[in-house]
Amino acid sequence: MNPSNTPSFDLPAWTALQLNAVEAALTRWVACPETRPAPAGLGDAMRYAVLDGGKRLRPLLVMAACEAVGGNQEAALRAACAVELIHAYSLVHDDMPCMDNDVLRRGKPTVHVQFGEAQALLAGDALQALAFELLTPEDSSVSAATQAVLCRQLAQAAGFRGMAGGQAIDLASVGQPISSAQLHEMHSLKTGALLQASVLMGAACGSPSPAAQLALSEYGAAIGLAFQVVDDVLDVTADSGTLGKTAGKDAAQDKPTFVSLMGLHASQNYAQELLSQSQASLRAGGLHNTVALQALAKMLVNRGF
Repeated sequence: MNPSNTPSFDLPAWTALQLNAVEAALTRWVACPETRPAPAGLGDAMRYAVLDGGKRLRPLLVMAACEAVGGNQEAALRAACAVELIHAYSLVHDDMPCMDNDVLRRGKPTVHVQFGEAQALLAGDALQALAFELLTPEDSSVSAATQAVLCRQLAQAAGFRGMAGGQAIDLASVGQPISSAQLHEMHSLKTGALLQASVLMGAACGSPSPAAQLALSEYGAAIGLAFQVVDDVLDVTADSGTLGKTAGKDAAQDKPTFVSLMGLHASQNYAQELLSQSQASLRAGGLHNTVALQALAKMLVNRGF
């Protein structure tokens, strides 16, 4: 199924519906002062890191992929929140002085600026742990088999073979010459792995065929890379107010980017090529309903143009 064949599909309306559910669940599950309080002000830092900000792209990908395979919506909601918690924890830690040393995130002071470095470190740790707690509910709403798959997918995407490994390469590459292959490897891990995992976790809430599973994996890999290419473009073309984070920091820190390696125009063209790849992958998968996935990919890439 394809957005051009379904003119009634309304991405903003679909997004608003999904985000309402995700925001309500995050508000309820992340150290809620009334029902799930955290001690010594830790809950305030956790909620500050997660609530009231962010595009929520990863949760949207989870929900769209679940929709594509006709999966369990309760499992998908938990997976959507879990992947957002991992993303939020990674931002808290990446922004700290020992990493990227940034002071602005999602249009407001970073967590370590607002709460101090020690509390920021603990908040990130707590968010990471909470992500896996959400994936393993005590009731029967998510089968044990699905819980295990979701935990494995998220752990792999967040660990040394994913986000953490990519960040290690990033830190080691500052001021160093880097090849196109090395840049692709770094970003397929640092950024792409969690975006791809979001798609695959959504699929794991259902029972996709091998062809559909492969299609979703290829789609996730393409948009994961496209997201970073566009991010690199925006770092040199947008201001801090638009981005909600410090603009131009990659160049200021002498970090390798797609723009520094390929140039601005070539990077923009490459993002469009990756978008085409993602759409072709979905067409080959024989999936139930891919309108949201296709529309999200277009939105993700075209935000930079």
